[in-house]
Amino acid sequence: MKILMIGGTGNISTAATELLLKQGHDLYLYCRGSGDYKEFIMKGATIQYGDINDEVSVQSFLGKHTFDVIIDWIIFTPEQAKRDIRLFMGKTTQYIFVSSASAYQRPSKNYLVTEDMPLENPYWEYSCNKIECEKIMMEAYKKDGFPVTIVRPSLTYGDTIIPYVLVSWLKPWSLIDRMRKGKRIIVPGDGTSLWVITHNTDFAKGIVGLMGKEKAIGEAFHITSDEVMTWDEVLNQIAEVIGVEPKPVHISSEFIVAFMPDQLGNLNGDKISSVVFDNSKLKSVALEFEATMSFKEGIAKTFAYLESHPELQVIDTEYEENTDRIIAAHDYGMSLAKKD
Repeated sequence: MKILMIGGTGNISTAATELLLKQGHDLYLYCRGSGDYKEFIMKGATIQYGDINDEVSVQSFLGKHTFDVIIDWIIFTPEQAKRDIRLFMGKTTQYIFVSSASAYQRPSKNYLVTEDMPLENPYWEYSCNKIECEKIMMEAYKKDGFPVTIVRPSLTYGDTIIPYVLVSWLKPWSLIDRMRKGKRIIVPGDGTSLWVITHNTDFAKGIVGLMGKEKAIGEAFHITSDEVMTWDEVLNQIAEVIGVEPKPVHISSEFIVAFMPDQLGNLNGDKISSVVFDNSKLKSVALEFEATMSFKEGIAKTFAYLESHPELQVIDTEYEENTDRIIAAHDYGMSLAKKD
């Protein structure tokens, strides 16, 4: 297949890029050129440098091409969704919109999540924007035949991300450093919420498995692992891989958000609800899909990668200070409660 990706080197998308090249597809990457694309060029990708927001330049590039599949990995707003419909209408047999599983109803009324669950998340602007983008895409499909397939990843990680409920996303080594120093780690709630964490190589198998499938047009699919863990179990497995004893401290999400309001979406809008994703719909179309990377195996790969790249071993001082501040306040409150 001839495939165009907008982006293609991010946390989730890199594994899909690698898999498509391994399978021998004719892959184009449209990118700004801020990253290192030498590896992908050597493996056969065609690189087109440009800004997706420069519609005149994009249209000039598209004038020569039609594609079997187009994927834009970096759509976050309704305006961007409308732009892509303008750009790619008539230029592809299938357009894949990467939404988010955080678009599903929060708080969830059922821990078992299917694609039929309502899309409603009042806690997170990111999720609200994804929901609106989905509506725009589906309206274009129903009204004008825009060939959209919607995919909804949940918490997905690769070599450079530690997938934990409360972590510095841009400087994940901070969590490892904290654990190695014997410091306590915040676990929101009582640690028993069920969650699903997906390695990007498994997500890649799902999204690639949907490509070129007529049954996927006009449909939405979440793509996740089938391995279910509690947040306490996640922390225990990270600690085991690092080689330390975990020191969890369970603190309510309301208490955390009082100190860190920016975590409202991440917690109340996503990770404190128990969720188990039913991937039956995905497996009925992407027939060969199977998530095979266990969390313990995946996090070991991530840890090994970060250990071998000293430039990534950067500490997020704000994350450290906020964590210490929240734990200290929680300890003080507990001491007062025990005195009473």
